[in-house]
Amino acid sequence: NVLILEKKKTELYQELGLQARDLRFQHLMSIATRNNRIIMRMEFLKAVITPEVLLILDYRNLNLEHWLSNELASQLAGEGQLVTYSLPFEFRAIEAILQYRISKLQGRLNTLQPQILETLEALVDPKLLSVDRSKLHILLQNGKSLSELETDLKVFKETILEILDEEELIEELCLSKWTDPQVFEESTSGIDHAEEMELLLENYYRQAEDLANEARELRVLIDDSESIIFINLDSHRNVMMRLNLQLTMGTFSLSLFGLIGVAFGMNLESSLEEDPRIFWLVTGIMFLGSGLIWRRLLSFLGRHLEPSLPPHVPAVWKKTQSAAARVEIKNSVKAETQGLSRSTLTNH
Repeated sequence: NVLILEKKKTELYQELGLQARDLRFQHLMSIATRNNRIIMRMEFLKAVITPEVLLILDYRNLNLEHWLSNELASQLAGEGQLVTYSLPFEFRAIEAILQYRISKLQGRLNTLQPQILETLEALVDPKLLSVDRSKLHILLQNGKSLSELETDLKVFKETILEILDEEELIEELCLSKWTDPQVFEESTSGIDHAEEMELLLENYYRQAEDLANEARELRVLIDDSESIIFINLDSHRNVMMRLNLQLTMGTFSLSLFGLIGVAFGMNLESSLEEDPRIFWLVTGIMFLGSGLIWRRLLSFLGRHLEPSLPPHVPAVWKKTQSAAARVEIKNSVKAETQGLSRSTLTNH
């Protein structure tokens, strides 16, 4: 039965037998017991569980209508994931809230994963000579969302792990065990409700761990892709620097032999300017000398920029090394056999 109520906080405290500080919900996620009541907060979802009632507080601005009307009723009726037989009401309520939280985290991961993969595929494309800044902005936003998701998963796991580490807390979550005589008889007759609660919490802890592993894989993929992007940018930068250096060397070569033209253009009289073939001869010498110097500079650049090969080990040196190793082995074997023979004679 679903019932919508509007009550003052003081009236709610008195009916539940709680204090004002119990319903302040100061933590992002918490599971606590007070006065045989379970107080839960899953981010914005606030709930109080009693042995008979599940109270969802301040739900109007959280878009919970679909979950409250379509999913929550069936889960509270006993159709949860771990229910193999009829469990007390608080088990079904806790499972419904944990399932809601896990489904929200799973939905965030399912939304981020294709966006991140598509962005990384576009950024790591080797055909692209430059990086699209809009893609980098999208990747930055997705990275922040992924960090927030990892933080939420970590808080979820730590909250459940704190309860799993304390047997008393697990016992306190079994509300009907201490209020319903029939449930108490079941617990004494072989059905351990504390163990059932532990299994329920462990199941959602494992689901959160699986989601955290998937988020971690996405984070590693982003880091690896960033390394590849930086390597590609460095290679393009090196190509541009090498081209700039080659052009600088060409300019230097032309300017060096251009001094000849400067010398002839100083209006100094000599017998060479009377011969019409001197112009072509001097021009040819300038271009030929500039080309030769440029080639020499390029070969010098290539020798110093290309990685050096490992030194060649002659075959004779390898043979002498193996022979020396064999001699050492034979000497050690001889020494061992002599020591054995001496010890045998001494014993005899």
